[in-house]
Parts: sequence; C-alpha cells; structure tokens
Amino acid sequence: MRIADKMAFNQVNQNVGKNRSDMSDLQNQAATQKRINKPSDDPLSAARVLAARTEEHGNSQFIKNINNAKSFLEFSDQSLGELSDILVRAKELAISQSNDASGNAETRMVTASEIEQVYNQAVQIGNRKLGERYVFAGYKTQTTPFDHAGNYFGDDGDMKIQTHKDSFVAMNIPGNKVFTGRGLDGDGIVRPRYETPTTVQDVKEFQQEEIQRQQKNEDVERNYLMTRGPASEFQGNGKHKQDPVTGAQGVNVFAVLKGMETSLKANDKQGVQESLDLLDQAISQVVLARSEVGSRIMAVNNTMDSLQKAIVDNKTTASQLEDADAFQVISDINKTDSTLKATLETSGKLIQPSLLDFLR
Repeated sequence: MRIADKMAFNQVNQNVGKNRSDMSDLQNQAATQKRINKPSDDPLSAARVLAARTEEHGNSQFIKNINNAKSFLEFSDQSLGELSDILVRAKELAISQSNDASGNAETRMVTASEIEQVYNQAVQIGNRKLGERYVFAGYKTQTTPFDHAGNYFGDDGDMKIQTHKDSFVAMNIPGNKVFTGRGLDGDGIVRPRYETPTTVQDVKEFQQEEIQRQQKNEDVERNYLMTRGPASEFQGNGKHKQDPVTGAQGVNVFAVLKGMETSLKANDKQGVQESLDLLDQAISQVVLARSEVGSRIMAVNNTMDSLQKAIVDNKTTASQLEDADAFQVISDINKTDSTLKATLETSGKLIQPSLLDFLR
C-alpha cells in the first residue's frame, strides 16, 4: 500500500493529539483527585455518583428537620415535666389539708394562696414559647394559647415535619389535649388523622375531612358542659371514671386547681378530698402526654442515626466510584509522558523529505 506524505502527516498529528489528550486527562485527575470529572468519563458511574449525592443532600435536609423538631419536642417535654411536678406539689398540699388533724381554716387559707401560685405557674407553662412560636397552640403558633381563666385559643393541629421518605412526625402536642383534656376518649372531639397526605388527591381529601371535622368539633364544643360525679364515682386506683354525662375521660387541669383553691378558701374538707382523685387523673393525663412526646423523641433519634449512617454510606459509595488512585494516576502520567516523547522522536523519521526538497 502506498503511503502518501499527507497520510503520514495525518497519522503523526493524530498520535500526538491522542497522547496530549491523554496527558491532559491524567493531569486533570491528578489536580482534582477525581477519576470522573465529566459524565463522559464513565457514564454509568457518573449517574450513580449523582444519585448518591442527591440522596445525601436529601438526608442532610432531613437531619435539619429532625434537629428543629427535637428542640421543639425536648422543650415540650421539659415543660410537661414542670407541669407534672407542680401538680404533684398540689397533690401533696391537698393531702396535708384533707383531714382535720393537720388542717384547719387558717392553714387551708394559706395553702390556697400557694395553690393560686401553682395555678398561675400552670398558665405560664401553657403559654411557653420557643423562639417566636407558642409550643402548645397547635397551628396557631402566634396566638397566646391560654388566658388567665384557662380558656384555650389555639387549635388541635399537629405540626408535622418530614424525617425520611414518606415518614412524618408531629413536633408538637396541642394544649387543649394536655391542659383541658379535650380530644381524649369519650368526649366526642375528633382528632386529625395521623397519616400525612402526600399526593394532590390526598390533600384534597384531607382538606374536606378537616372541614367536616372542625364543624363537628365546633358543634361538640358548643354543647359541651363540664360535669363531675360525686366522690363515690371515683375508682379505687385513684383515677376518675368517665364523666357521668358526657362520658369524657379527660380533666381540665386549670379547673381542678381552681376548684381546689375554692375548697381550701371555703374550708371545705370534702371538696379537698375529692380534688385528690382529680389531681391523680390530671397527673396521669400529663404523664400520658409526656410519654407521647418521649416516644416521638426516641423515633426521631433513631431516624437521625439511620440518616447519618446513610450519609456515610453514600460518601463511601461516591468515593469508590469517582475518586482517583493517586499512585495509579502518577504511574499513568509517567507512562503517557514517555509515550508522548517517543511519538515526537519517531515523528521526524516518519515524515521524510520529499522529492520537492531536492528540486530547489
């Protein structure tokens, strides 16, 4: 086969260009310490690296959500702990004034002033704020939940945050459930469904359910009348039975404390004795709410551990796919450099002088 000068020149030019291109790619790998610097370097590995990075960024945002929820839940748990402590203190005072041996009109009057302070402290706990948001106001985080009379102005909304794919956790507990006992079994209040809507159709159905639920709850609240049975209606284990009229199991913490204060001021020994069982039920109600908050904290902690492990695994996977082997890159650079020099040295021998050079 006849080799023309142009063919020889093109071959030399192609080989030199290829060697220089390889040297450029290797130098880029050595500078960035990455084997994949553009998708064309390894399309399959590049796709896997991008997927791992996308998941890593998502998990990082989930961790931020969890940290925000944890601060809210831990603050709620601390507040509920304080509420439980003051209710235990109120029970101690009720026990000390429930008989004539240790209580009389004067001591009960003094104790009533302390119960008044306990009541004020309970209202303050119900109006706790974390940052600019009220903790026990439901969705109405900018509205003061309770006034001094114990009336609730929040709602029963659960603020849910996404902690993982298709996983949501409520970061608050409504104040009417903890302090007034509304939304527990038997009082007719319908709580929001636990499942979080994830599609457009689910959101539309959820909105319709919320409208119907709120209308029903408004009707229940308008017809609600808090009643209390006689002392004989209390259970032997210290818990109050269901309301004899409405069948509700919750108690209003503010009403219990205010009723105890009134009994102490009136020197009503029987009223003080009856308040013991109500205080037991109020304490159990707060402990139940606190256990619910504690279970959520445990759940988000477990989720955070899983997310942190997933982030490490994603970093490991991406590193294995895209990171360059420094020793291999240096070895390839030396090899390619030698090849380039050899190509340049042999190029002059391949492109020999032509006949025209001798005709000058």
